[in-house]
Amino acid sequence: MFMPSILKKGFMDNVFDDDFFMDFKNEKAIGKTDIKELKDNYLLEVELPGFTKEDIKAEVNNGYLVITAEHNNNKEEKDEEGRYIRKERYSGQCMRSFYVGEGLKEEDIKAKFENGILKLEVPKKEPEKKVEEKKYIQIEE
Repeated sequence: MFMPSILKKGFMDNVFDDDFFMDFKNEKAIGKTDIKELKDNYLLEVELPGFTKEDIKAEVNNGYLVITAEHNNNKEEKDEEGRYIRKERYSGQCMRSFYVGEGLKEEDIKAKFENGILKLEVPKKEPEKKVEEKKYIQIEE
């Protein structure tokens, strides 16, 4: 039976082993986070494989630590005559947020990125105790 060479045995295996599909196969691995409680702080370890330090942003907003990673990739291959054999584009984004409390600021948190893991040291802060203010209802005569 005649079969085009692109459909021969093993072709589909090779296609899905391509780097382009790796992001889809490992999609659930992006952003996995381990949180350790230490004596004076919490240590967050966020897995961000394939991202660089420049792709990652961390901020504190309304008591939440928000981590965003965005990656754009263009892959282009040509044959000897300059014709496209393959041309692909990939864009991906991962975002995680954690409630850290209203009293924390960006400068309170230490961050380090190496080997695809973002490590954040978030200090423990006791919530400020508010002095309860008594409010009375005005009684009319």
